[in-house]
Amino acid sequence: MEEAFSAAGLRLIHVDDALLVVDKPSGLLSVPGRGAERQDCVAARVQRLCPEALVVHRLDMETSGLMLLARGYDAQRALSIAFQQRRVSKRYEALIAGQPQADGGEIDLPLITDWPNRPRQIVDFRVGKPSLTHYRVMARHVSYSRVELLPVTGRSHQLRVHLRFLGHPILGDSLYANPTAQKMAPRLQLHATDLSFEHPQSGRQIALNCPAPF
Repeated sequence: MEEAFSAAGLRLIHVDDALLVVDKPSGLLSVPGRGAERQDCVAARVQRLCPEALVVHRLDMETSGLMLLARGYDAQRALSIAFQQRRVSKRYEALIAGQPQADGGEIDLPLITDWPNRPRQIVDFRVGKPSLTHYRVMARHVSYSRVELLPVTGRSHQLRVHLRFLGHPILGDSLYANPTAQKMAPRLQLHATDLSFEHPQSGRQIALNCPAPF
């Protein structure tokens, strides 16, 4: 099965009777988009190999890393509820522009879609949805830093917007970084490194890791 996934351009991280986890490459959609040219995605590639696979959550097209899919409707329902109830732990790593003043903290800023400029998201203290991210500086370099990101909520583009609002956009971010930070990397430097959750059948804790490629 691993060879088949590799041929489909995906690295298989974990598979069992109830679920599978792949390492999503940057630049690949999680689910189909609008138009014939946007049908290639993680879901379509996985379903060609495992027709029963169903999407549980998504990663931005430019984000790489761990993506979980359920095998069948019962597993999808159980895992979707776990995400909704925040019983799934997610960890990301990113390279960001500059040097944050603090070594860590939280970013608590409400987000909402910027409808005239979709898919961009904006901070809106009046109608935005609560959005919370914990961060920790892992390493500091001359012009950038490596940070650990622990999202409490799961809003669209949450990490990207929160870091931009902090004044330290993610390198290579085509939507939210300034031109200098965009040019510092060939792709968005954001990777879903860790995923921890309760198995929907056995109840045992599953903890998976996929090191950042940058």
